Order: sequence, then structure tokens, then C-alpha cells
Amino acid sequence: MKTLIGGSVCAVLGVLGMAVWFSDFLSLLAGAVPAMLLLGGALALYLGFDELKDTWKKDDGVDPEADAPMNKDQEIAELKQEIESLKK
Repeated sequence: MKTLIGGSVCAVLGVLGMAVWFSDFLSLLAGAVPAMLLLGGALALYLGFDELKDTWKKDDGVDPEADAPMNKDQEIAELKQEIESLKK
């Protein structure tokens, strides 16, 4: 119940603040949108380059999943074999 009351009070104060400082909000928005576009573009470039490197590895015959860790069953089986060999 406290959360509902607190949320409604914050929503009303937010609407009032937007009405009073709307021009300041637009200034903030005008500065934030280019920054977000820049950061989003940089992230997209990084992810695209990373994907491109993976396709280059695949084309060269290198399996990118070869370096991936074994699944749990294989790892457990190998550890059991190692324990048995150490017991002997």
C-alpha cells in the first residue's frame, strides 16, 4: 500500500515538474538524445565487428566453439576418471 501511495505521489510530482520546467526538460532531452545515439552506435559497431571476427574464424577453418568449455557430463566423467587414477 505504501508503494502505491508513494508511486502515485511521485507520478503527480513528475507531471507537475514537467509542466513547470518543460523547456529545461527539452534542453536535457536535446543533449541526451545525441549522446544515446553515439553510445548506441558505438555498441552496435563493437558487436558487429565481434560477429565479423567470428565469421572470419569460421571461414579460416577455426572452430570458434572449440575453445568453449566442455559440457557438464563430459567434465564430470573426466574428473571421475582422474579421481580413479589418483586412487590407484
